[in-house]
Amino acid sequence: MDDRIDDLRERRREAEEGGGEDRIQSQHDKGKKTARERIDYFLDDDTFHEFDQFRTHRTHKFGMEEKQYYGDGVVTGYGEVNGRKVFVFAHDFTVLGGSLGEVFAEKVCKVMDRAMDVGAPVVGLNDSAGARIQEGVGSLAGFGEIFRRNTEASGVIPQISAIMGPCAGGAVYSPAITDFVFMVQDTSHMFITGPDVIETVTGEQVTFEELGGANTHAGTSGVAHFAEPSEEDALDDMRRLLSYLPQNNVEDPPRVEPWDDPERRDESLTEIVPDEPRKPYDATDVIDSVVDEGSFFETHERFAQNLVTGFARLDGRSVGIVANQPRVNAGTLDIEASEKGARFVRFCDAFNVPIVTFVDVPGFMPGTDQEHEGIIRHGAKLLYAYSEATVPMLTVITRKAYGGAYDVMASKHIGGDVNYAWPTAEIAVMGPQGAVNILYSDELAAAPDADARRQELIDEYREEFANPYTAADRGFLDDVLEPPETRPRLIDDLALLASKRDDNPEKKHGNIPI
Repeated sequence: MDDRIDDLRERRREAEEGGGEDRIQSQHDKGKKTARERIDYFLDDDTFHEFDQFRTHRTHKFGMEEKQYYGDGVVTGYGEVNGRKVFVFAHDFTVLGGSLGEVFAEKVCKVMDRAMDVGAPVVGLNDSAGARIQEGVGSLAGFGEIFRRNTEASGVIPQISAIMGPCAGGAVYSPAITDFVFMVQDTSHMFITGPDVIETVTGEQVTFEELGGANTHAGTSGVAHFAEPSEEDALDDMRRLLSYLPQNNVEDPPRVEPWDDPERRDESLTEIVPDEPRKPYDATDVIDSVVDEGSFFETHERFAQNLVTGFARLDGRSVGIVANQPRVNAGTLDIEASEKGARFVRFCDAFNVPIVTFVDVPGFMPGTDQEHEGIIRHGAKLLYAYSEATVPMLTVITRKAYGGAYDVMASKHIGGDVNYAWPTAEIAVMGPQGAVNILYSDELAAAPDADARRQELIDEYREEFANPYTAADRGFLDDVLEPPETRPRLIDDLALLASKRDDNPEKKHGNIPI
């Protein structure tokens, strides 16, 4: 018996060594952790339970029978994050470059299936060269099985992906289906085809970093929601993200013990919105003043910065935050902001996270580039997402809500449960100046002093339309609040709406304008 135990222990040691000490050192030299080191750092201490540690590939082509490693390049299992169950897989780049073969895919699929069975999040730590060439179509089939499971799990359990190294082909499409993507600056890359292939096909010369680095995907493409300075930062923020989320779509988000006074009234909110309607301010200052102190966790921070999204807490309850950002392009909605907002709203709706929307929007971004690239279709995604949502939706108009953008930003008309405005709010088809120029063009052309008459008409328009009281009179706003009242009112409303039940018509699925 002792011999057999010794044999088991030796096999475990061999499995835990992955591709060997030299390759482990090479991984460290690149500033990267190994698959097991990442799992150990991410999960609570001594909670990891591994699956399929002794599996090896079955390929005998291209000399692969001489390159068999326990685990076949991926570590799989489950553990806990802050005491809550989480399933995890981690690509082992020290084994065949983390490339995916048939057995590798079967291991990942088992973890995903188990996560679905028990209703717990699945986290993928990706560091992969993509499909294993030596296994041909078997590798492609393996990726296909993973893609299908990503899709089936979408909206059922949270799926979070971390890109920890160079990922290509199928190793980027699977993360793209998941809910949130984390990247690490300098050491992680995502692309369909690498720089060499691009140069061969198109003649373009581009570096790995320019093509698919963390900053590129976080700020330009929007593929990554987070660009972290180190692997530790990425793993820490993934743990923080999970703290706002339920385990699955039939549970409510966790409520933590409140640490901030629910009756707190921040008097600075009365001064935060400038009197000048075009003067910028930072929407995150409003958010930070209303939510529980220090709880705002922004997502997609570098992409479409004219719209802010993220998670926060109100009296310990998780909420999703959407806010126009007046300091970037005046907070207008453009193609990228619409897509960013739509995806976030649909995530919150899928996982029972109430949505709090702060509105200061002059409209959709004008211009031929926006029109020709489909702002109508992309803007409709945000409209669709809000209209479809059944979670509690609370809306605060801080300054402007003009045109169709008023409707889109969680108005009463598309399902807002509680809609407020501050006294500074202006709600109208368009801003006073534009409206006056259209409505009174003939009169202004004939006026002896057109500028003076224009100002008179603007003042009249603002008094009649550009205020919150016309909308309040129609019942489109539930109340006009003094800004410091916002936090306690939203907290009371969240408690009231905790039992909300709202069912959409039964259907297979809608046809979102993608």
